[in-house]
Amino acid sequence: MNTTHHPVTIVGAGLGGLVLARVLHVHGIGSAVFDLDADRQARTQGGMLDIHEETGQAALRAAGLYEEFRAKVHPGGEALRVLDKRAEVLLEQKDDGDGGRPEIDRGDLRDLLLDALPEGTVRWDSKVTDAVPLDGGRHRVTLADGTTFTTDLLVGGDGAWSRIRPLLSPARPAYTGISFVELDLFDADERHPASAELIGGGMFFALGDDKGFLAHRETDGSLHIYTALRAAEDWLSTIDFTDTEAAKAALLEHFTDWAPGLRALITEADGPLTPRLIHALPVGHRWQRVPGVTLLGDAAHLMSPFAGEGANLAMFDGAELGQALAAHPTDTESALSVYESALFPRSEQTAAESARSQEMLFDARAPQPLIDMFTSFEA
Repeated sequence: MNTTHHPVTIVGAGLGGLVLARVLHVHGIGSAVFDLDADRQARTQGGMLDIHEETGQAALRAAGLYEEFRAKVHPGGEALRVLDKRAEVLLEQKDDGDGGRPEIDRGDLRDLLLDALPEGTVRWDSKVTDAVPLDGGRHRVTLADGTTFTTDLLVGGDGAWSRIRPLLSPARPAYTGISFVELDLFDADERHPASAELIGGGMFFALGDDKGFLAHRETDGSLHIYTALRAAEDWLSTIDFTDTEAAKAALLEHFTDWAPGLRALITEADGPLTPRLIHALPVGHRWQRVPGVTLLGDAAHLMSPFAGEGANLAMFDGAELGQALAAHPTDTESALSVYESALFPRSEQTAAESARSQEMLFDARAPQPLIDMFTSFEA
């Protein structure tokens, strides 16, 4: 019986996997991307991303999509406000248009990458359930529907709970001690004008007492808010999120002495609240070289989101891996060695930075450490 074979298989159609597929395509190398979503519209893609010059923007340049990206950035998105629990504004920075971290809607960025790939590159509704090493660095991959295929190169870009990571490493993400409850205020200028004025046009922090609000304005005029608390791992499981009003009441109990305008971000939220535990892989996660398989993005170096580097690093991983494979067209193992030798120290440094940022945001003196950091950048 003949088995389908793909020279390059990418598991996961996230930003990192799509950048890899695009960079390979630019260099005339085909790939097959397998994703568990039913189609590209199966779920929302999250909020705004600030794309950094040295990582995300560099990746988009390698993908030949930088100008298209610039056309989709969110004007004013680099503005910043930092408040305390009394809603006193302690730091405010305007977006003057010449910053190095323009904001873009994650969905717009993903669509840009998807539209730049040949039709059929992404196989939707294709959940990988198993991958087994064969001889010569090849792998046999099994999908949820029982389909199997073989591949010369298997790349795990399938996120925090990667099915590919166990081929390389026994590491599993651990709870960082921070829990999120995400919520939205739609059509904010018309329906929630006070909250829209409070948050402003860009990134927003209101911090204190090991908790706070992180928020930003999205391109559709809504406000996306992350309510963040240092909490026990089982705390979110004690709240019934199927009952939105009860969930709001449970969350408000942790902000009883916060300013009314900040509490209103919870009381006025539209739609259901979404709980999320923040996990991370160990700082410095790495593995020994295993023939024919590697990782990128969260599968390789899941970290807390508090340095804003996760998506940027995933995209840069994809670009770096694609360029390494193009530079070694007949020697995949050399390409993977080059890629991983740079990946490990880069991701270790960024993961350590993310861990430090978490402690800075949820510090007894917050938000002062954050203000000190931004002030030092300006200096």
